[in-house]
Amino acid sequence: MKHKILVFFLLIGGFLVRAQESFNLPDTVNLEEIIVKAVRADKKAPFAQTIVESKDIEPRNLAQDIPILLNYLPSVVTTSDAGAGVGYTGIRVRGSDATRVNVTINGIAFNDSESQGTFWVNLPDFASSVQNLQLQRGVGTSTNGSGAFGASLNILTDAVSKDAFGEISSSFGSYNTFKNNVKFSTGLLNDHIEIAGRLSLISSDGYIDRAAADLKSYFLQAAYRDEKTLIKALAFGGHEITYQAWYGIDEEKLKNDRTFNYAGIYTDDEGNIQFYENEVDNYKQDHFQFHWNQKFNDFWTTNIGLNYTHGKGFFEQYKEDQDFEDYDFIPIEIGGEVINTTDLIRRRWLDNDFYVFNANANYTKDKFDVIFGSSYSHYDGDHFGEVIWAQYTGGSQIRDQYYSGNSKKNDFNIFAKATYNLNENWSFFGDLQERFVIYETSGLTSDRVPIDVDEKYSFFNPKFGLTYTIDSQHHLYTSYARANKEPNRNDFENGVSKPEVLNDFELGWRFNTGKIKISTNAYYMYYKDQLVLTGKIDDVGNPIRRTSGESYRFGLEIDANILISNQWSIIPNIALSSNKNKDFKASIDGDLVSLGDTNISYSPNIIVGNIISYQPMHNFQINFLSKFVGAQYMGNIDSDASILDSYFVNDLNVSYEINDIPIFRSIVFNGLINNIFNKKYVSNGYFYTYDDTWTSPGETITIEGSGFYPQAEINFLLGFTLRF
Repeated sequence: MKHKILVFFLLIGGFLVRAQESFNLPDTVNLEEIIVKAVRADKKAPFAQTIVESKDIEPRNLAQDIPILLNYLPSVVTTSDAGAGVGYTGIRVRGSDATRVNVTINGIAFNDSESQGTFWVNLPDFASSVQNLQLQRGVGTSTNGSGAFGASLNILTDAVSKDAFGEISSSFGSYNTFKNNVKFSTGLLNDHIEIAGRLSLISSDGYIDRAAADLKSYFLQAAYRDEKTLIKALAFGGHEITYQAWYGIDEEKLKNDRTFNYAGIYTDDEGNIQFYENEVDNYKQDHFQFHWNQKFNDFWTTNIGLNYTHGKGFFEQYKEDQDFEDYDFIPIEIGGEVINTTDLIRRRWLDNDFYVFNANANYTKDKFDVIFGSSYSHYDGDHFGEVIWAQYTGGSQIRDQYYSGNSKKNDFNIFAKATYNLNENWSFFGDLQERFVIYETSGLTSDRVPIDVDEKYSFFNPKFGLTYTIDSQHHLYTSYARANKEPNRNDFENGVSKPEVLNDFELGWRFNTGKIKISTNAYYMYYKDQLVLTGKIDDVGNPIRRTSGESYRFGLEIDANILISNQWSIIPNIALSSNKNKDFKASIDGDLVSLGDTNISYSPNIIVGNIISYQPMHNFQINFLSKFVGAQYMGNIDSDASILDSYFVNDLNVSYEINDIPIFRSIVFNGLINNIFNKKYVSNGYFYTYDDTWTSPGETITIEGSGFYPQAEINFLLGFTLRF
């Protein structure tokens, strides 16, 4: 792969040398922002949104993933399998899980094409290469990739630096957590060309037993820039090895041994409990992007984006008493005894390629701002499994595959959106998108069940909005957006092929005096055939979903940024919501029962966040961060056994910068104490039911149970950055 990266940059370098000369026109647009303008909402657009700049998260960027760094945004709930924010992390927005949060990096879809999830562990320390990001809650504007059913997260990577710089950062903390990275930029060479990059290493033992993470990542950028042209070639990726922690624990373990980890457990020949030392997820992912932003005149700009992503890896498991027939083994006879079960170690592999082409144009003149474009992506992924060791085996050779399958997915969309400023008060927004999806699979699943999918979907996604400017401080808006979404691979495996439909109505008020900023947003999201999380997980921790029929989310979000004085500011937010399945039906004690309106799983009715910031000097800042998440059901049947208790946690963040010192431009010291009041809390879990007749012969009884993912108690991270 290193050779591929080198060739990639040599080819792009040659192209940059031949890049066309400037038109020498006034620079009236931000060339960097053109990359993401097609998928972002304008700050006055009629949608709920939050912009996060890199400086806002830098003081806390000490090893944790992007979801954890976004924890304090409105309607956001985050979680970590290992308990401390390093390794596998997740995000939910308005009760919608990561498969329903559309993520783009420089306008390129990042969600996995098949699972539709986002695996930030594949891009560790990516926050260190982010210029800014926008979180749109709800459907928002048209974007690329799978539809946004809860939110969309649009990430813009580092801007071209005019000046050369270098940075060395290091941090350490609880659970043997360490992070080291280096960043550099040549600045603009000959006023046009920049080479920049980052290398990062992160390691952590995790709060949960053995939930260790060994993470490596890189980010390289070559850019050509003049007054009307910006060309970027990017290569970034990561290699993660994480010990599995996706099984959670039961209620008894939660009370008595909350860091216990079932992953890798087995019994040796003497009957002793042991843990397999290499029960890991091992995956490498590399992204190559090319962007050409062009300004033709004061009215026209264009962007072309190309992407190639390659991912390959496996998770390894020790399994006891496995049947020969499940692995195509032939029974053997030893000492007159027929052997047809064995202990073994298996690997389940993914090997996939993802290609993307984006193109869009923007016309801005007088009262009109029009963007139109298209995106096409192709995914080709192989799934296969192999046994690397077995106590007994028959008729098996090394690297034999006991299952294999292939998936292909083509995703094409075309869109046009426009803003028309009728006068100083009224602004109209329209957005039309047509999206086409073709998904095909063949072969066997990991359970050796045939999977044969050949589905085609065509989705029309219109969006309309109206903004009324009362005066320079007050803005009102309303919007309607429609989204459609295809099932993911696991849904197809569970017999679901029907797409989901969402109609999203938003009504908001924005108030801005400079020192006080308040955004209030009410929403009603009406779903047809929403795929809700059942609470159950499969044997590798993937959530299982089912179609709920009709459902809705109705809520109010309020967030503010209040400058009390030159030293004090507060950034509070609150989200109140009602999330219901309408006339929900479930199997209870062997009968299909109508439960009426029930709560949608993993959808707390109240979420509150706050940041109190004190800055006694321009180079010294103290932040006190608080998060309250209300109680939530982990299933859809309103069972008391499925309740995940509310929690309230607080963090303390300190940042101090020393300037104008010999050798270095500055030295920055950062400290973070997570969960400062040492609360024992759980941010995620699972809930399951099954019908049992054994405990009561002749009578069917529904058995309920829950699992939990405990989060770390009080812990800390300390770091410093040398800038020169």
